[in-house]
Amino acid sequence: MILDFDGTLADTTPRHERALRAALQPHGHNLDHNWYRRHVGLSIHDLLAALPGGRSLPHDQIVRASRAHLLASMHDITAIACVVALLYTARQAGVRCAVASTASRVLVHPGLDALGLRHEFAAVITREDVTHGKPAPDLYLTATRHLGVPPGRCLAVDDAPDGVASARAAGIQHVITVAEGHLVPARTTAGQRQTPRCTDSARGRQ
Repeated sequence: MILDFDGTLADTTPRHERALRAALQPHGHNLDHNWYRRHVGLSIHDLLAALPGGRSLPHDQIVRASRAHLLASMHDITAIACVVALLYTARQAGVRCAVASTASRVLVHPGLDALGLRHEFAAVITREDVTHGKPAPDLYLTATRHLGVPPGRCLAVDDAPDGVASARAAGIQHVITVAEGHLVPARTTAGQRQTPRCTDSARGRQ
């Protein structure tokens, strides 16, 4: 099983949005909430490249400022309970698991440590490990190679459309996503949800 980190294992989307908004404000740029939510799943570098007017901004400076905000609040990170429950069930069944995240390792590794989950994963693949981020298949393909399992025998869990597209492009046929507080097959519509709600946060093993 291969899981995304931000928005899948960890409820980090609001934190990332606040951090990027704070990093952009000194440069006279106000991050639009709706625009950001449409682009969730991209790395911060890809976000800045796609941001209207973003190409003229000092990307490295903004990235450093945003990451500083996130690292300073890492102790407040919370897990998405039903995803972590799925992870524990898989591990208890002997399933090897990996993380495939578009985020930087400087954020993903401390985040996994804060949640007490690092030891659950045979591999943690981040943006620095591949040439192209999601929706390209690189992250998921690299994770399958580290697990030693062909894509057709993997399950991917990813909350963002670009992440789902990445898993599909890697040849992973079984993909589930986090939608409105539920774990659902990526193809399932809102009216067909039958899985438990992800309403509670979990920190570490319960």
